[in-house]
Amino acid sequence: MTGFDLTGRTAIVTGASRGIGLETARGLALAGANVVVTSRSQESADAAAADIGPAALGVGAHAVDDNAARRCIDITLEKFGRIDILVNNAGTNPSYGPLIEQDHARFAKTFDVNVWGPVLWSSLVVKAWMGEHGGSIVNTASIGGMKFEANIGVYNASKAALIHLTKQLALELSPMVRVNAVAPGVVRTKLAEALWKDHEPRVAAATPLGRIGEPVDVASAVHFLASDAAQWITGEVMVIDGGRLLGNAQSFRQGSARDV
Repeated sequence: MTGFDLTGRTAIVTGASRGIGLETARGLALAGANVVVTSRSQESADAAAADIGPAALGVGAHAVDDNAARRCIDITLEKFGRIDILVNNAGTNPSYGPLIEQDHARFAKTFDVNVWGPVLWSSLVVKAWMGEHGGSIVNTASIGGMKFEANIGVYNASKAALIHLTKQLALELSPMVRVNAVAPGVVRTKLAEALWKDHEPRVAAATPLGRIGEPVDVASAVHFLASDAAQWITGEVMVIDGGRLLGNAQSFRQGSARDV
């Protein structure tokens, strides 16, 4: 299959200084794309680009800074002449605890970065290039947007909103632009440390495929959705969680053994 080759195309990956974003940008570059990586600071964006290689360019741009986003898109078009792929990966989770204990500042920051950011960047790239020439947008959601958990209700609500907006944008931007999302489970990233760092064996045992995720697991799915291999897919949310949404594998296996 040749649909995975991205030679000659240009991608922007927001929040790409580490974790899923960095691995996604690296994978797109390895597939032949020119990649613009963003981070809140120019220094971290430059470091990520240097880590990826000569096909990457770092641009300091906070996900919800309108002027910085416009500047990034202008730089991308000036440098590479096109924007074929946008990966809205930047995310945050400053709030923790029951919903009724959250303050407005943390709530607003979560939704600003996780929901408004993808809308802002999608709007800008569509108006600047994709609306006329076509393209693919991939949003980083979460399985948290599909279930309910203690203490991270604000974050999960923001990801549920992003899932809805992914489908809305897929309709609004068709047929020129495809819009999809990935929904990772527990992945070895700094943002998700609280979910795995002190109890990884227990989380792995409860996951049907027996381990937590690695950034490359998600990056591979983003590559697929961004490429021509997925050219007839839009409005979809690809779950990448090792089977965790199916339930607690350890409990299920123990129950099955008792039933035999």
